[in-house]
Amino acid sequence: MTSANNRRGVIAMSVGMASFVLNDSLVKYVSDSLPPSQLIFLRGLLAMLGLALLCVYMGSFKSPRNVITALVDRWVWVRSSLDGLASLVYLTAMFHMPLANATAINMTTPLLIALLSGLLLGVRVSLRHWLIIATGFVGVLLVVQPQAEGFNNWAWVCLGGTLLHALRDISMRFVPSHIQSLMVALCTATTATLMAGVWSLWQDWAVVSMASWACLGGAAALLSSGYFLLIQSTRSADLSVVAPFRYVGLLTAVVMGFVVWGDIPNTMAWCGMVLLVGAGLMMLRRQA
Repeated sequence: MTSANNRRGVIAMSVGMASFVLNDSLVKYVSDSLPPSQLIFLRGLLAMLGLALLCVYMGSFKSPRNVITALVDRWVWVRSSLDGLASLVYLTAMFHMPLANATAINMTTPLLIALLSGLLLGVRVSLRHWLIIATGFVGVLLVVQPQAEGFNNWAWVCLGGTLLHALRDISMRFVPSHIQSLMVALCTATTATLMAGVWSLWQDWAVVSMASWACLGGAAALLSSGYFLLIQSTRSADLSVVAPFRYVGLLTAVVMGFVVWGDIPNTMAWCGMVLLVGAGLMMLRRQA
């Protein structure tokens, strides 16, 4: 890859990760006035529209075979089901805890992938990899702070959602390479929306204000943009160069948490975030 491609890839990765966190910020803000199931369902509908438009722009719908292949592949739906469930669990936890903490816990996904690859797929995990994974989980404990006063049990729910995200990414290995990434993303958004819709049948719906519609529309646009930029980044640049910039999302979460909710991570949480980022970068470097 040329240096120009790598620069564009770094910019796309940075903006894409920031877009994902800004999407989370808007969704968390709206959660004060809407039930979680209704919120996720409505955002899902708007995200499906945004992803469908991206598919049109990228030419994914030009060949009916592309669509049919994605719809009939069982691993696409396994991956979509895991992602949909992970989204419901993670977002519900995020509504009840500081944004920066939820994002930091979600950043353990690469470490969990390495751990689960060894346990489930028989991939050889070296001693150095085990040490990196252990370092990352020490960081998780510092962020979660299970012995701290006022400990929030939702942090463990968030970790469960992150575990589902890792299983989702592992399942992607079994999705045929000829199936386009945007088609997988659209199937994922559809599955998550249907799950939230079923969940919403057991909850009372609230009236959606114009301000909430605007936030949900912005969240859906940011989510679709994040998917597009992430795909562009990994296709146009060296993964070893752009991967570390996924942690721009954590910085964005800290800033948004302070600006919108006044959340400031304590000293233990900051140390945990540093360990998480360091362990993640070491893991990405070794995988590259």
